[in-house]
Amino acid sequence: MSTAELLKGAAELFPDEVVTQAQVRHLDLPGAGRFALITLDNGLDHTKPTTFGPQSLANLDAAIDQVEAEASEGGIVGVGVTGKPFIFAVGADLKGVELLKRHEDALAIGRGGHDVFKRLAALAVPTFAYYNGAAMGGGVEIGLHCRYRTVSAALPAFSLPEVFLGLVPGWGGCTLLPNLIGAERAVSVVIENSLNQNRQLKGAQVHELGIADAIFEGADFLEQSLLWTASVLKGELEIVRPAVDRGEAWDQAVAHGRAFADSKVHGAAPAAYRALDIIAAAKDGDLQAGFDAEDRALADLIMGGELRAGIYAFNLVQRRAKRPAGAPDRSLARPVTKVGVVGAGLMASQLALLFLRRLEVPVVLTDIDQERVDKGVGYVHGEIDKLLLKSRIGQDKANRLKALVTGVLDKAEGFADADFVIEAVFEEMSVKQQVFAEVEAVAPAHAILATNTSSLSVSEMASKLKHPERVVGFHFFNPVAILPLLEIVRGERTDDAALATAFGVAKKLKKSAVLVKDAPAFVVNRILTRFMGEIQNVIDEGTPVEVAERAVEPLGLPMSPLVLLELVGPAIGLHVSETLHRAFPARFTVSENLAAVVKAGKRGFYVYDSGAPELDPEVAALLKQGGTVLTEEQTRERVLDAVAQEIGLMLAEGVVAEAQDIDLCLITGAGWPFHLGGITPYLDREGVSERVNGKPFLAPGVASVPA
Repeated sequence: MSTAELLKGAAELFPDEVVTQAQVRHLDLPGAGRFALITLDNGLDHTKPTTFGPQSLANLDAAIDQVEAEASEGGIVGVGVTGKPFIFAVGADLKGVELLKRHEDALAIGRGGHDVFKRLAALAVPTFAYYNGAAMGGGVEIGLHCRYRTVSAALPAFSLPEVFLGLVPGWGGCTLLPNLIGAERAVSVVIENSLNQNRQLKGAQVHELGIADAIFEGADFLEQSLLWTASVLKGELEIVRPAVDRGEAWDQAVAHGRAFADSKVHGAAPAAYRALDIIAAAKDGDLQAGFDAEDRALADLIMGGELRAGIYAFNLVQRRAKRPAGAPDRSLARPVTKVGVVGAGLMASQLALLFLRRLEVPVVLTDIDQERVDKGVGYVHGEIDKLLLKSRIGQDKANRLKALVTGVLDKAEGFADADFVIEAVFEEMSVKQQVFAEVEAVAPAHAILATNTSSLSVSEMASKLKHPERVVGFHFFNPVAILPLLEIVRGERTDDAALATAFGVAKKLKKSAVLVKDAPAFVVNRILTRFMGEIQNVIDEGTPVEVAERAVEPLGLPMSPLVLLELVGPAIGLHVSETLHRAFPARFTVSENLAAVVKAGKRGFYVYDSGAPELDPEVAALLKQGGTVLTEEQTRERVLDAVAQEIGLMLAEGVVAEAQDIDLCLITGAGWPFHLGGITPYLDREGVSERVNGKPFLAPGVASVPA
């Protein structure tokens, strides 16, 4: 079957593709001759990045037909590829991948991309890629098929994110990149960056890695790239690239990649390992064998559960997070021109910094003594100085931000004209009720009163106020600057205006907001406490700590349960488990062993004297265990059953609108992997949902291969 026939068949499967045109225009390069420039453009602005679906690839194929004929007739001296303003291209259109039901159709997608992109390398004239803007996946790969590449210094995002989603770079990335820059750097881009939450490269890094041969400023990037191209074509400029080490260094890079993948996904997701197999085989420089291996890997992974869960997770983060389910009409939101923060400890100071940076309005902190207030303001000033040192902001902005943050002891002085006041004080109901009573007495009638509580009832907190309708839960996750989730909690009497204002503020803070019912511990802490509680129960009953920890490794979570407990703090973990035990005593236990660890003042279960976590002998001496010893498999089944039961109950209670919100919370608030889709697709795939609740959480095809 020809490439055109292949792409035509694929296009019929994907009728709603946003089609990219490949427009050819001709330029006379000074002293070099007539040059063909292909511009990739879907006709939409930069908020709708250019992608490659089957019809888009067919359009590119037709453009290459034209320049191929011109090159063979001597009508042009070279061919360049660039993108529309701010966007080069961001790869395959995932909406089309979601629709594929057959292995042969998935195989056609890989082959179609390869067949088109390879033609650039085969042209009779030199080819150039000009990475003018965001380039990801297939956008990066089309450039790798060209002989030369330039990159804009203003380029904000460049990556091969496929492994992050559960795929491999399948249009040349696994094969061409290591042959261009060496296996070590290729493993860094393909594996490490992907598994580090899809870390992006900037233009300067793309150049430093040797992916691009030249870098130019964004303002006149294309003009400078074309002048550079003319110099190359005239022979005035010779591009010399360092030789690639095809010896032991290549094997070591692949081995390092496998170890890194093990540390991140523990063998739980196949994509990284398939990519590393292809990189390993690319050592001999046989490009076609590499492309064939990429096609097979793409097809296998497209028809696998991890990719479908990965695409589902991607859609949650990119779409659902931007349109939160149940949020009131945004026109009800009130303007926020000043923010008050009650408390000046670490969490409160982090919140003050976030509001200051994102809203750029006056922020005032209060606390019980001047020393604490000064420390909180000092923390914010120190963080602004760090941003200045890293050139993330200029001196004028640093001065302006510092001037906007103040601290006072008197709430009346600080909050009399505040529109939004958030408390971050000790997690005890009586303390928070007292704080809100004091704030209500001095804040304007329209001011929103927000609580950063992690587990207490927002309704109870507001119950003694004259105006409980303006109280809303605004639960951030630590570290505040990094984790995107914001659980917005509607109390029993919270009104739509308060809620709309909270969602409006969340958007300005660049957080992924999820509407949550006022239920004990809300979403993330409730699920994690049930998860951790079951691990703790198994340990208390007699299973060795290391067996319980290893049991959940196949999920590929960002860290083991007891390392997570250390990060959260055993005292906080104990406090949340006590809160949930009071609410649901039949399902949530309070571990006597955990209580003993907290009482002893231990910061966690492990010591790190050897560099690796080892059970602290002092903690081991505290543990009182029963005689029931479970295997890893039995432990995992018990833990997953508990989580599936809890999620089922939360959905029945209406804690969130749908299972999708549970997954969005776990991905953005707890760092659970894309390849799990959060958790519910994994529970469905493993049959746990059916076993525990009698039905799957998601309809067929939502995060799985369509029937």
